[in-house]
Amino acid sequence: MVTRVRFPVFGGEATVAVTEPSALTEAQWIVQDELDIVDTACSRFRPDSELTALNDAAGRPVRVSAALGEAISVALRAAALTDGDVDPTIGEAVRVLGYDRDFAAVGASGPPVVRVARVPGWQCVNVGDDGTVRMPAGVQLDLGATAKAWAADVAAARAADALGCGVLVSLGGDVAVAGPAPRSGWKVGLADWHGAADRDVAALITVDAGGVATSSTSVRRWTRGADAVHHIVDPRTGRSATSPWRTVTVAAASCVDANIASTAAIVRGARAPEWLATLRLPARLVATDGSVVAVGGWPRESAT
Repeated sequence: MVTRVRFPVFGGEATVAVTEPSALTEAQWIVQDELDIVDTACSRFRPDSELTALNDAAGRPVRVSAALGEAISVALRAAALTDGDVDPTIGEAVRVLGYDRDFAAVGASGPPVVRVARVPGWQCVNVGDDGTVRMPAGVQLDLGATAKAWAADVAAARAADALGCGVLVSLGGDVAVAGPAPRSGWKVGLADWHGAADRDVAALITVDAGGVATSSTSVRRWTRGADAVHHIVDPRTGRSATSPWRTVTVAAASCVDANIASTAAIVRGARAPEWLATLRLPARLVATDGSVVAVGGWPRESAT
């Protein structure tokens, strides 16, 4: 029997589900503890976070915690795997576009964007074996493309190992599972927005292991002047990615790998289906007109 609990986190909502009802409360505490660690290390909006201190270091080397060091390494791996389509050095570009605080506090509209920030490129960031991070002055990291999905993976694995049961952790559009799955698998609903009501869920898939992630240009969206902008930045332009896809969902061996691929697919645009098929990653791409493209053996969907 699967039981679940929902609670606010990272400006959105988390869901923790377990296959052993008596373990739910402890699972929630384990997951919340892990998410607190990640938030303290990786938040771009907390003045007391490690990432804020690193971004303010003006080129000086900074010794970071194991959590932030691992999160940065994950982000650099994402950049390498996607030829720079998912690049953590977009921090200044995102800030210039108006995403400079928790999204709930970002104004829905505002004055036009008067400049475009250059994205320095992930190769300028170095994580040393001694836990020291070095990057040039002016480089601003944003780990939003990978840290949340990585946190879901780590939290699910930690809870499953501690409790000996199946665990699902959903952080917005990022879903990780660990431990033995329910007999009929974990049921995951697909929608343009992770907070969608049941009536707005387009389809259900069944997940037994790994993770599923959805990237979307339909949420975390605002206007500046006459331009609609969103949080997925094309590192080559420093602007919100122009894409034929409003939503991309990918299944992979981990939630973070799924999220790397789904975010890169938004940036790659029309080239994304062929790229995902080459990687043999099951994916569902929803175009701006609502049409659906499935690649890589995307699982059969059931109506909700």
